[in-house]
Amino acid sequence: MSPAVAELRDHGLGFGAHPDGLSTLYFTEMWERFSYYGMRALLILFMVAPIEAGGLGFKTPNAGSIYGLYTMAVYLLAVPGGFIADRMLGAKRSVLFGGITIAAGHYALAISSVTSFYAGLILIALGTGLFKPNISALVGALYPRDDVRRDSGFSLFYMGINVGAFIAPLVTGFLAQSSTFKDWLSALGFDPMHSWHWGFAAAGVGMTLSMVLFARKMRDLKNPDPLPNAIEPAFAREGLYIAIATLGLLAVALLSDVSGFKWLRWLFVIVPLMAALYGAARPNPDARRLAAVGIYFIAAMIFWAIFEQAGTTLSLFADKLTRNEVFGLSFPSAWYQSANPIFVILLTPLAAALWLKLGASQPSAPAKFGLALVFIAAAFLLMVPAASYAADSRVSPLWLLGVYLLFTIGELLLSPVGLSTMTRIAPARMTGIVLGVWFLAAALGNKLAGDIGGAFKTNDPDALVLSFLAQAALVAVAAALMFGLVPIVKRLSEGDS
Repeated sequence: MSPAVAELRDHGLGFGAHPDGLSTLYFTEMWERFSYYGMRALLILFMVAPIEAGGLGFKTPNAGSIYGLYTMAVYLLAVPGGFIADRMLGAKRSVLFGGITIAAGHYALAISSVTSFYAGLILIALGTGLFKPNISALVGALYPRDDVRRDSGFSLFYMGINVGAFIAPLVTGFLAQSSTFKDWLSALGFDPMHSWHWGFAAAGVGMTLSMVLFARKMRDLKNPDPLPNAIEPAFAREGLYIAIATLGLLAVALLSDVSGFKWLRWLFVIVPLMAALYGAARPNPDARRLAAVGIYFIAAMIFWAIFEQAGTTLSLFADKLTRNEVFGLSFPSAWYQSANPIFVILLTPLAAALWLKLGASQPSAPAKFGLALVFIAAAFLLMVPAASYAADSRVSPLWLLGVYLLFTIGELLLSPVGLSTMTRIAPARMTGIVLGVWFLAAALGNKLAGDIGGAFKTNDPDALVLSFLAQAALVAVAAALMFGLVPIVKRLSEGDS
C-alpha cells in the first residue's frame, strides 16, 4: 500500500476507518439515488415532449409546476416520514417500506398512460418520505454524537448518493433519448416512442436492487432512537397535527401558483424565520437548538431553489440552447445530469480529507453554509454570459459544465454538512423529525425551482440573462447575512443563551 493510500485510510476516507454499517447504507442509498435521479433526468423532458414523440405534450409552465410540486412532495413528506419512524416503525423498517413503495412508483411510470404517470409520482413521493430522512438517521446512529469521523462518514455516504446519480442519467438518458436504442426497439418489434418508459423501468430496477441489499443487512444496523414499547397515547394527536401541517403547506404551495396568490411564497421564508426568532428567545436549550435548525433551514431552502434548477431551467437550457456534441458525436441532453455527481465523486475525498486535516480549525457549519451560497451565486452569474450568447446560436457544453462544477463545490459545503449537523444538534427523540424538517427545506427549494423553470423561454435570452443575474444577486445577499449570523448560530446549536 502506498503512503498516500495509507494516509487516506488513516484519515477516514475508506470504509475501514468507519463503522461496519456505513458500507451497507452507502450502497443502499446509491441504488435509491440511481432510481430517483434516473427518473428526474427524464421527467420535465418527458412532460414537454410532443405526444407524437412519446411525451405528454404539456406546456412548459404546466410541466414546471408539476415538477415543482412533485419534487416538493418528495421532500415535504419526509416530515411525517420522520415522525412515523420516531414514534412507530423505527428508521430501519421505515426505510424498507419506503423503498418498496418507491419501486412500485417507478414501475407505474413504466406504463404508458397519464393515470399511471400521476400514480407513479404519488407512490414515489410517499415512499421517499419514509426512506430519505430515515436512512440519513441510520448513518448518524453509527457514530457517537461528538465522533470526529462523523462529517467524514457523511461525506462518504454522500459520495454513494452521487455514484448512483452519476450512472443513472447515462443509463436512463440512453434508453429514453438515444436513436440507437430506439432503433433496437424497432428491430425487436417494440414502439420506439415508448422509449421514455424503458428509462423509467430502469430506475425501478435500481430501487429494487437497493431494497434487496438493505433487507439482507438491516439486522446489523441500529435505530437512532429507542422505539417505544407501545404506540404512545399522544401519537394520534401529534400525527394529526403533522398531517394537517403537511397538507396545509401543500395547499399553500398549490395556491401560490394561482394568479393573485403568488405572494404566499414569501411565507416559505417568513414562517421559519419567525419560528427561529421565537426559539432563540426561549431559555430551553432544545428550543434554541431548533432555532438554529430554522436558520439552517432558510439558508438551505435558498440554496436548493437555485441548485434544483438543474432539473428545470438548466435541463431545458441543455436541451434547447446547448450544442450537445463532443468531437462531432451527439449525446442525449439528459447526460448533463451526470456532471454534478461525477464532480461530487471526484471532490468528495478532497473535502473529507480537508475537514479531517483541519480538525477543530475547520470552518463552522454556519460558515460552510455561507460559503455554499457564495458558490451557488457564482454559478448563476456564470450563466449570464451563457444565456447572452445563446441569442445567436447554441452554446458550448463547457458553460454548463462550469456551472455544475460550482454547484458541486457549494453542495459539498452544505448538504453533507447539513445532514451531519442536524443529527448532531437534534434534541433527544427528535432525530427523525429534525431530519424531516431539513428535507422540508429541500422541498420548498424544489417548489421554487419548478416555478422558475416554468418561466423558461427559448425565444427570450434577454429575460434569461435578467433572471440569472437577479437570482445570483439574491443569493449573494443571503450569503452575506449567513456570514453575519455565524456566532449566533453556533451558540444556538449548543443550546446556549
